[in-house]
Formats: sequence, structure tokens, C-alpha cells
Amino acid sequence: MLFKQQAWLRQKLLVLGSLAVGSLLYLVARVGSLDRLQPICPIEGRFGGARSQAEFPLRALQFKRGLLHEFRKSNNASKEQVRLHDLVQQLPKAIIIGVRKGGTRALLEMLNLHPAVVKASQEIHFFDNDENYAKGIEWYRKKMPFSYPQQITIEKSPAYFITEEVPERIYKMNSSIKLLIIVREPTTRAISDYTQVLEGKERKNKTYYKFEKLAIDPNTCEVNTKYKAVRTSIYTKHLERWLKYFPIEQFHIVDGDRLITEPLPELQLVEKFLNLPPRISQYNLYFNATRGFYCLRFNIIFNKCLAGSKGRIHPEVDPSVVTKLRKFFHPFNQKFYQITGRTLNWP
Repeated sequence: MLFKQQAWLRQKLLVLGSLAVGSLLYLVARVGSLDRLQPICPIEGRFGGARSQAEFPLRALQFKRGLLHEFRKSNNASKEQVRLHDLVQQLPKAIIIGVRKGGTRALLEMLNLHPAVVKASQEIHFFDNDENYAKGIEWYRKKMPFSYPQQITIEKSPAYFITEEVPERIYKMNSSIKLLIIVREPTTRAISDYTQVLEGKERKNKTYYKFEKLAIDPNTCEVNTKYKAVRTSIYTKHLERWLKYFPIEQFHIVDGDRLITEPLPELQLVEKFLNLPPRISQYNLYFNATRGFYCLRFNIIFNKCLAGSKGRIHPEVDPSVVTKLRKFFHPFNQKFYQITGRTLNWP
């Protein structure tokens, strides 16, 4: 009987010892990865304002992201929890306003690698939806994730870029807000737009026209500007509407094609535009050969790839239609380069 008790005790001690060692190794790995990723450095004034009296070092903000996890997913935190952790729901200081199928989700997720950035997980559609907008700015703020006062909140709703009422509505909320526009080569973007709609139709066992029939007017054999996927790709037309309210200095153009193949330089430009200290590094981005695009590495414990719906295979399109579209978009592209001061490598 004594022998059995001793054996049982040894087994218990072994289990407890393993748990303790495992926990210690996890903490070492966690803190070690944070030391590599986020050296201690205070957040400097990001938008021209004075520093907060209660600044957090970036390493601390990164370390506390685990604590923020539950608050980001829901608004079920008690007032006491929010008070104890100095959490707030802030209006965004930057918005990714478009464009659809330009890479808005990828950009948002990649910016979320920065410890001073907190993202809204869902598209809010506040400014482009009359019913939501009628609910008021406080409703909008409560849709934002919990964050520390020193962090900046960013949301993305690509419909904002092409909706006429949105520039004035955002201006009324914050006339000095930073606006991010991510664009792809216009013809490629239009085909990607079509591909997403086509997939939705196929899931519902519905038929859908070929891209060529939608993009080209059968009566004139010219580009069909009534087709929404084509209209959205005329970037300069939409941007001119925004420039009635905001100076060009408040916009930053992200090259969505380059974000796919070489994301880090694009993200570094965004960090600079948002006046954030540089913290996203090559360590945070790794190419997934199976998926065919870059995935995200927050630390040695947590990696993330975009949803499987990203990177859809486009249908084959008649080369003559592609040529016609590129010729149509060319003068609009040239004007877009001139207005924004950024020339992109589009045919």
C-alpha cells in the first residue's frame, strides 16, 4: 500500500513539474519574441498632438494584446474591467476607404501587426449606409474595438470610396482624419470584382454573364461604363469628389499589387504616413507557398493567414477585351498619378 502511494505521489509530482516547465518555456518564448519584435520605445505624437500623460511603451502594448483579445471581439466587458485596464472605444484616426478588391482586408490585417494599431474586425458601413448613419456618431464609436488611449483605431469599408455622400460625412466627423486608398491595376481589379460576384452566384446555383459581356457594351463595342466593376476602377473620378473636402496630403495611396509581392516597403510607407514609429519588420511577414501569398507572424506563438476566399483564381478573359479596357483606363490612370504624386507600374 505504501509503495502504491509513493508511486502515485511521484507520478503527480512529475505531472506538476512538466506543467511548470511548460509554462516557464511558454513565458520565455513569449517575452523573447516580444523583445525581438518590439524594443521599448514610447509612442510619439502620431497626429501632431501632444504626448499623453500616460504613455505605454510599445513593448507593453504588444504584450497586453492578449488581454485585449476578448474586448475586441465583443462589448461584454464590465465597466470595472474597462476602468481597470484604461480601455476606451475611440473613433478612428485613420480609415481605409477603398477600393473594393484592391486589398483592403490584407492592408488592415498587416497594419494590425503594429502594436500601436487596433483594427475594427468587421466593416462598419457607417458612412455609406443611410440607416446606420442615422443612428449617430455614438453608435459608430461603440462599434469600435476597445483599445488603450495611446493606440489608434483603424477601420475599413471599401464602399466608402465610391459612395457620393461619404466624403462630406467623414469630414463632419473629423476634418483632419488620415485616409488610406489601396488600388490595383484597374483591369485586374475589375476582373477580381467580377470573380467575387461570380463565386457568390455559383454558390446559389445561379447563372451569370461572362465578364466580356458585362464589360463591353454589345451595341457600341466600347467599354461599358455603366458596369459597376468598370466604374469603380476609374479611380480619379472618385478621388476628385473626395478632394472637395480633404487636401491630397491627407490621402495615402497604397500599391495593392506590390502589397501582394513585396508587402514590407508598402507597410513602411503607411507607418510613415500615420506618424507611427517603425515596428513592422520582415520577421512579421512570411511567404506561404501553399497559399501563394504572404501570411502574418505576430510572434513565435501566433501566425495568421488571410481567409481562403483571398487569392481567387480569375477566369480567362479574352485578350482583346483586356487590351481595350487597359486602353480605356490609361488616361484616367495618368490623371490619378498626377493628382496623387505616385506613379504605379500599370500598363
